[in-house]
Amino acid sequence: MPLLEAENLSSAYGRVPVLSKVNLSVNKGEVISLIGPSGSGKSTFLRVLMGLLPPTAGEVRIDGGRIDYRSRAQLRAMRDRMAIVFQQYNLFQNMDVLRNVTIAPIKIKKRPRADVEREATALLLKVGLAEKHHAYPDELSGGQQQRVAIARALALKPEILLLDEVTAALDPELVTEVLDTIRSLASEGITMLIVSHEMAFVREVSTRVVMMDKGQVVEIGSPAEIFGSPKEARTREFVGKILRH
Repeated sequence: MPLLEAENLSSAYGRVPVLSKVNLSVNKGEVISLIGPSGSGKSTFLRVLMGLLPPTAGEVRIDGGRIDYRSRAQLRAMRDRMAIVFQQYNLFQNMDVLRNVTIAPIKIKKRPRADVEREATALLLKVGLAEKHHAYPDELSGGQQQRVAIARALALKPEILLLDEVTAALDPELVTEVLDTIRSLASEGITMLIVSHEMAFVREVSTRVVMMDKGQVVEIGSPAEIFGSPKEARTREFVGKILRH
């Protein structure tokens, strides 16, 4: 049974459709990358999964159980199992790194501070920021702030991590340190859905690649299939343009 399933999932901003009958299943430990032009529905799909944008049709299931996004209890239960990292770091500027990483498990999940801080210390070591516990966000580079955001998401112990263009706001020289962190997570078997324009990285790290356009899934395949021998004309057009640059 897939860990996560979306079936005929649709959504809209007002009366404007932005996601149309998306079908995708994700197995435990997979790294699924979503590619496609801007406005194709990639980030919208992640937002709908997290309940940040309501679905207008279709359903999402975790371990076979349907999520009722109108139920606050089910929404909370789902967010215990999924976490998202956005393009913007959204760190609390008045809190140091350790506090940013630990506040949600302590305040929302009511976990013991000592346990959470011990785990946060290990997470900061994992993302290469062991020496930055007491630094504030404005003392960090963009890449460091994004790695804090990833550690903060991991502190919630999600089964599924959603990464929405996490390198898009970074200077080019800072992108590598964030991608290295994601590579490390992938090697540990964490289930991830990634929206990214870093095609070489997508090709390297993904179990499968999903090509999207105009709110729909165009094609799903292995990196070798999508980048080497795509079946759909729209995928060939997109990949051809990307690989020429």
